[in-house]
Amino acid sequence: MTNELIGFLGIVALFVLLILRIPVAISMFVVGFGGVALLNSWNAAESLLASEAFTLASKQELVVVPLFILMGNIASETGMSRRLYDAAYAIMGQLRGGLASATIVGCGGFAALSGSSVASALTMGKVSLAEMDRFGYDSKLSTGAVAAGGTLGILIPPSTGFVIYAILAQESIGRLFVAGVLPGILLLALFVATITLMCTIWPALGPVGPRTTLSEKGRALAGALPILGVIVLTIGGIYSGIFSPVEAAAVGAGLVVVAALLERTLTAAMFWRACRDSVVTTATVMLILIAAHLINPFLALSRIPEVVGNFLAAVDLPALGVLTLILLSYLILGCFLEGFAMLVLTMPIYFPVILELGIDPVLFGVLVVLVLEMGLISPPVGVNVFIVKSVAPKVPLGTIFRGVLPFWAAMGVCLALLVAFPQIALILPNTMFN
Repeated sequence: MTNELIGFLGIVALFVLLILRIPVAISMFVVGFGGVALLNSWNAAESLLASEAFTLASKQELVVVPLFILMGNIASETGMSRRLYDAAYAIMGQLRGGLASATIVGCGGFAALSGSSVASALTMGKVSLAEMDRFGYDSKLSTGAVAAGGTLGILIPPSTGFVIYAILAQESIGRLFVAGVLPGILLLALFVATITLMCTIWPALGPVGPRTTLSEKGRALAGALPILGVIVLTIGGIYSGIFSPVEAAAVGAGLVVVAALLERTLTAAMFWRACRDSVVTTATVMLILIAAHLINPFLALSRIPEVVGNFLAAVDLPALGVLTLILLSYLILGCFLEGFAMLVLTMPIYFPVILELGIDPVLFGVLVVLVLEMGLISPPVGVNVFIVKSVAPKVPLGTIFRGVLPFWAAMGVCLALLVAFPQIALILPNTMFN
């Protein structure tokens, strides 16, 4: 068999393992190790496994992963994330569809703490779905808003998706974090606009909520000030150059712990749960990254990236056409593959093509992460949809998928705007580093 055929069979085997629900990291370990052993030697595969695991685990920049995850977990355990929703609820709740818009804003705030889409959807679902149900919101709108709002966790920094992309593409984590700020705000605004438009056309979807006095708004906003201060300080510190991403993660995690202790909301049991969950999540991310560094040499030996690059060159499309094809392939893959698996599988194939076309790798990172978000609410996988289903078991799965469709369209609009106006993503990182 030729190297190319072995590479193709390896990719097919990886898809089969993922379809069989074998964990992503284990699937990539098996295919990567076996592929290198076939195309090179067993000793080479063993040596690569040992060296890559140690090299990757010793990268200092990866410290941001456990620290930001810990920050989000402590905020969730101590109720700080609930206060973000309460503040948005007090300010926007009296508008038609205001509770759903407040949920989107709350998801955005929690995303800036945890960097996790699943955690955002789960936490905001527990907090907001009962409230929207109490005020007569249509279940399509309420569950769709939670599922879509949770996807902001992978775009608004700090984002685990950006960290993984930065490691795979050897790009600056700080540049990618800052590049996600304006696209994240744009997507959040598009989600709120979608809710407003839907509730204007179909008023029964989102009835008017209870009015709050100015003093009640002030108290709710004051309750959220500590966590808002942490968000502004960490992201602002990265943008201004005061902190590196690693230092910002340490400062953010430390400040959340200090704030929780001062408020006397953090118990030893809560701290233990937050640390335990952070360790589990970090270990999962690290295993995926190490496995990805086994897949990359296998794909290089099989010459699959070169074959794909030659094919795209033979198609003779402009750079925008090739980029569109790549993003469309991500949209299709997102219907079947988990986001991180898709990222580590495709990056070695597509990234050389992107560099050859002269497309900014930071912009490409933002576009890819946005498309990964779309996969989180795309059938049949739609991880965030199933998370919301677990919080609202009485709502049919089909209802939730119908509820996310308008938000999926809003994400498509955001993607088109970023392709048409790349400076939305690039102006902040270019300003920061120039």
